[in-house]
Amino acid sequence: MTLTDHVVVIRDGRIAQICEAGALSTLAPDTKVVELPDHVLIPGLVNTHTHAAMSLMRGLADDLPLMRWLNEHIWPAEARHVSHEFVLDGTRLAIAEMIRGGTTCFNDMYFFPEATAAAAVEAGVRASIGMIALEFPTNYASDAQDYLAKGLAMRDQWKGRSTLSFCLAPHAPYTVADTTFERIGVLAEKLDVPIHLHLHETRDEVENGTRETGRRPLARLASLGLLSPRLIAVHAVHLESAEISVLASHGCHVSHCPSSNLKLASGIAPVAAMLEAGINVALGTDGAASNNRLDMFEEMRLAALLAKAAANRADVVPAHQALELATFAGARALALDRDIGSIEIGKSADLTAVNLGGLELSPCYDPASHLVYSASRHDVTHVWIEGEPVLIDRNLTRGRDGFLRATAQRWGALIQPLR
Repeated sequence: MTLTDHVVVIRDGRIAQICEAGALSTLAPDTKVVELPDHVLIPGLVNTHTHAAMSLMRGLADDLPLMRWLNEHIWPAEARHVSHEFVLDGTRLAIAEMIRGGTTCFNDMYFFPEATAAAAVEAGVRASIGMIALEFPTNYASDAQDYLAKGLAMRDQWKGRSTLSFCLAPHAPYTVADTTFERIGVLAEKLDVPIHLHLHETRDEVENGTRETGRRPLARLASLGLLSPRLIAVHAVHLESAEISVLASHGCHVSHCPSSNLKLASGIAPVAAMLEAGINVALGTDGAASNNRLDMFEEMRLAALLAKAAANRADVVPAHQALELATFAGARALALDRDIGSIEIGKSADLTAVNLGGLELSPCYDPASHLVYSASRHDVTHVWIEGEPVLIDRNLTRGRDGFLRATAQRWGALIQPLR
């Protein structure tokens, strides 16, 4: 529903009232008023799949298929450089980009998640912090048991923060063993948290998994009891129609990452079929190393356009639905929809203001159409999280642009010679 000439009243970080602009005179005289006459106010965008710290690897290895990209470039670079400091600095950079693009919540999967949590709290952004699991050793942990132990300790350290939530983040079926998946299933139930993993991203992943285990990755997860409303299947590009039905019947969610899927030539996800089956499809950017921009406006536009082309139907994923994929659907996938994802009385005041008054956006017949097909992240002017401004007139309220730029350049100088 679109309302014109309305006011959102915020008290104690929550939406207290939604009323016509004429009701401003009834508010207390000391009420702070922010007037944005050329703007549309939307729920803060929810990015359901990131590797935020990989902003420091943006452009490091372009134009390669997924497994070559990982094996020959990303994993070796991570082995040399990833540390608590790397993750803290890279996540700071990513958060600044996301806030300036209207994103108020991101769901992360990366090493040293305690550094991700620290950066999120420092910036005042909302984040779901992944407790990552892999079988092989990295700079962060030695084996799956060590990953999970460290992730659980991180959760204990940071839980209680209103802007932080947590999920279990096994990397993918090809990097996680059955015994680890079984333990993750038990932990997810015990802790009441989502499970966030890459699934059916590439054709090779599905074929290799089938050859090695005798079943397709989704069927393997089903046999291990991992399919439930807790599961956020990231990418979900290569699905057969029966598999779409299985995901739908178990109430699973999908994080659709159109830009990353295109750049890595992973394919085009069957979004229209998933939505028609009743699957909750949300949007994610993936990391800046495989997308190059953490831009949810770009993901909305691509999700709508690709779905139309893939289904050969112009009416699938219309603008209003694409906007929902980037807001409420993401909140629902993260089990945060009671608190964020829509502008409703009682919910947290996580809000984004977009200026639709520019020449390039005039005239405006339908704000949702402009948001999805015409506007860009550069039209975002103001962002609030829990009612606190984190972006005013495109300036980060907690930002240190010079510091972030210098930090990124310092890391770039370290990484570049070893490419």
